[in-house]
Amino acid sequence: MLWQSPARRLALALALTLSFLVVELVAGLMSGSLALLSDAGHMFTDAGALALALFAQNLASRSRTERRTFGYRRAEILAALINGSVLGVTAIWIIIEAVRRFRAPTEIHGMSMLIVASLGLIVNLFAAWLLAHGHSNINTRAAAAHVASDAAGSVAAIIAAGLVIAFGWHSADAIASIAISILIFWGSWRLVKESVDVLMEGTPAGIDLNELEQTIRSAPGVSSVHDLHVWCISDGFPVVTVHVVLDGSGHGTDVSRAVAWRIQERFGIEHVTVQPEPPVTKLVPVTALTRRRD
Repeated sequence: MLWQSPARRLALALALTLSFLVVELVAGLMSGSLALLSDAGHMFTDAGALALALFAQNLASRSRTERRTFGYRRAEILAALINGSVLGVTAIWIIIEAVRRFRAPTEIHGMSMLIVASLGLIVNLFAAWLLAHGHSNINTRAAAAHVASDAAGSVAAIIAAGLVIAFGWHSADAIASIAISILIFWGSWRLVKESVDVLMEGTPAGIDLNELEQTIRSAPGVSSVHDLHVWCISDGFPVVTVHVVLDGSGHGTDVSRAVAWRIQERFGIEHVTVQPEPPVTKLVPVTALTRRRD
């Protein structure tokens, strides 16, 4: 089906965004609405974000190579980081411009603003639905965040247009822009934080390191655990490596298999590397060995 492929959903969302970008830009210039112009600028960044996400999605699907033994999976994370950063910068720019307009309000054609913002909301909601439907990863979630923030911007523009039409309150345009930019900035912060956590190989969300260690220790034949690491290569691809010291009751291969099985059973992590080490033997002092020989 069309909706099952993340790449196809990204491509369709990109086509929708580009098709409405020109309409919103022209309408913003004609109506004098900052909310529409800022939303058009945001849709431009959306188009770039969707194009980047689509490129990263195709790149991530490439097979592993001798130089990229994990393939290109982290291209998705890099794209999400860039998109989140661009979202944050865009939000800050809109806030600065809105404050300037709030001090010196400009006349706005409320009806034109209302019509275009309503159409924009429909387009953005459909694009967001496309990206949210089916399998998702951090890359498609970052693209969806761009589109969702656009939808929220359209809602703010509709409210502002209503206030302009009903009460002639032109400052509502600037206030709506500030409010939605704060929400956009919060969403961008979460995206950047999640991307940085993956790139810094932090413990994946939902995994308790102490519980993971106890799970490993509970496996038959394990005496102690050290050098335990858990991280994500990319979204949905967690990895565990660990050294286990054997207690002498089982073969290293069997113990390693038991540890890997318990981790997969409890945490759903399939990529597990276990390094078994022989039991620690008590060292006998050299002087004691000499006395025995005598």
